[in-house]
Amino acid sequence: MTDLPPNTQNPDPDVADVAQELLRKLRQKQGNWVEWGVMIAQLLKAGYSPQDIFEATGFEPVQQNQVVVGSQVYNSLEKGEAAAATRSHYAQRGSDILYELRLLTQEQRAAAADLTCVHKLDADEAREVAKAIKDFSRLGSLPSGFSAHPGDAVAYQAWKLARQNSDLQARSHLIAKGLRFAHTQAARQQIEQLLTDFTTVPKRPAPLLPFYRLDSEEELPRIIPVVGEYPLTLQELQAVPLITEIEPFRLVKFTGEQAWIPLPGWQTLLSAQDPVAILSSSEHLPNHPSGRAGKVVIVVDRAQREWDASSYFIVEHSGELDFQWFDTKPEIPLLGKIVVIVRPKRILDEEVTKDSWQIDE
Repeated sequence: MTDLPPNTQNPDPDVADVAQELLRKLRQKQGNWVEWGVMIAQLLKAGYSPQDIFEATGFEPVQQNQVVVGSQVYNSLEKGEAAAATRSHYAQRGSDILYELRLLTQEQRAAAADLTCVHKLDADEAREVAKAIKDFSRLGSLPSGFSAHPGDAVAYQAWKLARQNSDLQARSHLIAKGLRFAHTQAARQQIEQLLTDFTTVPKRPAPLLPFYRLDSEEELPRIIPVVGEYPLTLQELQAVPLITEIEPFRLVKFTGEQAWIPLPGWQTLLSAQDPVAILSSSEHLPNHPSGRAGKVVIVVDRAQREWDASSYFIVEHSGELDFQWFDTKPEIPLLGKIVVIVRPKRILDEEVTKDSWQIDE
């Protein structure tokens, strides 16, 4: 496998030399996986595409993403005061496990990594732990008998699910899981009570997330800048800035801090009093099906702050915005209601859509 030519986005010979050296180290698998992630991130920042890196090193794009994100999580473990044994363990293996902790805060990552290391969890189990910790952190206050320790967070999730389950085999499995992870004696006692108390608490189903998908070209408007009203001068024409659309939602930025995004005139958007758009990955949403992550636009009406059990809301948690559903009226203030979540249009062959003669035939 030959070296890549110097990237045309970085004609500087020094930059090209550094990139070639990084590619050589990756091709020869020099260093550990954490170092591979750092090197791949440097190449991506320098303008090399995942396909370029794959052809030069053998690292598939999916693996590239895993080690890059996993290395970022690993580098946050020391800042989060993870145990030395945990850092030593994950320095040699476990990029897939640390990848699953990516949505946690720096402090949560360290505690979760310690937990996954102590219990020797695999990637699937690590994903469940991360979700349990994330959900636990969204609670307004600590549940009775459970501490803030990540083990108690997992135990609480098992305890909650066990109380909602009437199937004895499934209930026993959840109780065993809760006892396995419970960190405090109080948490163990809460779970042990389920061995004699078979009362079930009906689970209130979470409402469906308000997903929409753009399905036709008419629903993908193009934003055109307005020069003004005729008659106009050349200076006025030249004063309009060049617009660059950013896919997949044709987001448009002008010079400055503001940006606009085109969305269809759906009634739910027209009736919103104070809508704002947030770009995100769908994996940050609560109750989102696993394996279907992708870019979305979340429209929040900041004027709708009254709780109702059939809606999702945006709240502040640990200094950051978060999306959440509440089955009962929360104690924390609501900042707005999610009115629409938009997926990008699924285009099977983007090249075909650019040639009108092919579409006509």
